[in-house]
Amino acid sequence: MSTAPIDATTTPAWADLTAHHTSFNGDLRGWFDADPGRAERMTFDAADLHVDLSKNLVTDETLAILRRLADDVNLGERLEAMFSGEHINVTEDRAVLHTALRRPAGAQPPLVVDGQDVDTDVDAVRQKMFAFAKDVRKGTWTGVTGKPVETVVNIGIGGSDLGPVMVYESLQPYVKEGLEVRFVSNIDPTDIAETVKDLDATTTLFIVASKTFGTLETLTNARLAREWLWESLLADGVIKDTDKARKSAVSKHFVAVSTALDKVADFGIDPANAFGFWDWVGGRYSVDSAIGLSVAIAIGPKRFAQFLGGFNAIDEHVRTTPFERNVPVLMGLLNVWYVNFLDAHSHAVLPYAQYLHRFPAYLQQLTMESNGKSVRWDGTPVTSHTGEIFWGEPGTNGQHAFYQLIHQGTRVIPADFIAVANPANPLTDGDTDVHGLFLANFFAQTKALAFGKTADEVRAEGTDEAIVPARVFSGNRPTTSIMAPALTPSVVGQLIALYEHITFVQGIVWGIDSFDQWGVELGKKLAVEIAPAVAGDDEVLGSQDSSTKALIEYYRAQRG
Repeated sequence: MSTAPIDATTTPAWADLTAHHTSFNGDLRGWFDADPGRAERMTFDAADLHVDLSKNLVTDETLAILRRLADDVNLGERLEAMFSGEHINVTEDRAVLHTALRRPAGAQPPLVVDGQDVDTDVDAVRQKMFAFAKDVRKGTWTGVTGKPVETVVNIGIGGSDLGPVMVYESLQPYVKEGLEVRFVSNIDPTDIAETVKDLDATTTLFIVASKTFGTLETLTNARLAREWLWESLLADGVIKDTDKARKSAVSKHFVAVSTALDKVADFGIDPANAFGFWDWVGGRYSVDSAIGLSVAIAIGPKRFAQFLGGFNAIDEHVRTTPFERNVPVLMGLLNVWYVNFLDAHSHAVLPYAQYLHRFPAYLQQLTMESNGKSVRWDGTPVTSHTGEIFWGEPGTNGQHAFYQLIHQGTRVIPADFIAVANPANPLTDGDTDVHGLFLANFFAQTKALAFGKTADEVRAEGTDEAIVPARVFSGNRPTTSIMAPALTPSVVGQLIALYEHITFVQGIVWGIDSFDQWGVELGKKLAVEIAPAVAGDDEVLGSQDSSTKALIEYYRAQRG
């Protein structure tokens, strides 16, 4: 897989798309009026996800050329290379096997990569996770006083935080009663201080999630959490002020998700209570690995298995479904169309499901860390724009905040609307089904964005001519509607896998390695180098550029 990527811009399909775009005139009103079958023809099912692409700015011809583009860049071959364990993460010379994390037990043929039986390795860690989760949930895992765990605090950052916290929030109705999970990620000391300030140390379990057990933010927060534990237990007279007592407390109240067992042991965590994962699991693709331990504890092994099954259902869909009906492939190709031909700079994700309120934030890392690249996987410059800014908030909150820009702004902003038919909390306001009212907004917004409102329609309402222009909606604002029966563990897994594969499709078209993240390294390295200056080292301070030096001087003066 180290061969040079195919330059999509040199393919026949790209040339056809360029010519097609030259004469392209988006007209969703006209298309729907002339074609009663458009919605049915452009709506597809992938596992439990019902996906309507008909309100996108595409014709049948657009979709046909985009599918040819997928063939021209050998997308099918690249997908199979990922699933089979070829080293498609070329800058780190690694396989990309997050899909192996959710293969069902006994899947055939067995997956063997680089001489390792991946299925056996994954199942061993999964069973260890599940056994531990059962012990915590049953109360057989206890702290130093013998009390069961009431609060789990996950300490991680990036993929070790965004995935677990998003899934935990999404699956609140499935969380065991009397058990809470909290999350610490930011190195801002306020994060850890606010998280633990009202906790009972005797009933708190910390999960330190760091593959290398060397991530600056995570290890700093872990040390602060350890100090809080010791101080709390000492203040309450629970332990004596001895090294042995402190070590025992850590062994009862800390576990790790890491493969660096020596560093785990040095911290004081029993290596037997470390849950491993592998180099072929990227952080932003890791919530279905041991990184999801906090979720497995919260919802239980049975439901976590259903969560994994949802991932696998979409994996099988993307791997086996022809491209003309393949939902992640079609959505990934649509994003390429918008970025490279319709000059879209951002992409909104708008869940009409409050439990999914962290989903847009999760997708920011998944998509922008994966595809925010300016070189291709062979090190040559990209030949087109890559990536887009993902953002969003739950509806209907977003309607009263930023929808104005989507409806009447000057840029094309493709938007994905996500909703479920059956709510976890079916409430009524008098005779009104509140969820039905909520989804009326979901349906109305995509309709308004697609079809808009003409000046004549505004005038027909008796609007003063002077303000008619301000009340016109141009329409032709593209949306995808994604619905499911309910927000179950399986459906949450399906949604994550859907966007994982969308991201992959875009990366293959652009010829980039979607699985490294060197862009985060420079700032981290410089932070370590600058830290002595912040702490008072004038020699290091003097080596900084004038702006950085002045800012540090201001900080030091104000901090006193």
